[in-house]
Amino acid sequence: MSDYYYTPNPEVEHAETEWEFTLGNTTLRFHSDNGVFSKRTVDYGSRVLIQNVDFQDLPAGAVLDLGCGYGPIGLFLAETHPDREFELVDVNQRALELATRNAADNGLTNVTVATSDVYAGVAQSQYAAIVTNPPVRAGKAVVSAMITEAAAHLVPAGRLSVVLQKKQGAPSAERLMQQTFGNVRVLKRDKGYYVLESTKQS
Repeated sequence: MSDYYYTPNPEVEHAETEWEFTLGNTTLRFHSDNGVFSKRTVDYGSRVLIQNVDFQDLPAGAVLDLGCGYGPIGLFLAETHPDREFELVDVNQRALELATRNAADNGLTNVTVATSDVYAGVAQSQYAAIVTNPPVRAGKAVVSAMITEAAAHLVPAGRLSVVLQKKQGAPSAERLMQQTFGNVRVLKRDKGYYVLESTKQS
């Protein structure tokens, strides 16, 4: 099958929609379509990550939204952290086109959008933070690579933040992050979703 949201070119008919979504005091407008993840609304896991990711005392540098889809995580964070540069990457070309439009329509000039299969196409060698709501349906190997390869793409004291449901692998991801970074903490538990954070040691 090639119509999944985690494939480069989902073979499904277009059915574009446009809607607004508000988190806290921030409202953004989104274009969405068939062939992308959570096309009708910002999914609950992404909401929990956006509202609980910790940028306090974060080192200087850009933030990577890994597996960005049409952009909700990266764009909300870019809006609320205008002093940071954000790079949004995905393998899904339809999602990337939407993310580009959404960044422009919301007037976000601190955002770049690019194609990347996990970290293969990222523009910078290292980031201050990596945030991701990983594509669980793409398989455990993909999700694991997003975690284990993150350390090489973070500056010292940079952070990886991941949101996963407990039933879709949060406990195993927590163990993997502990093994990879030597530390992990649970920033939030909310309706079965875990926001996990690891910090790259100096």
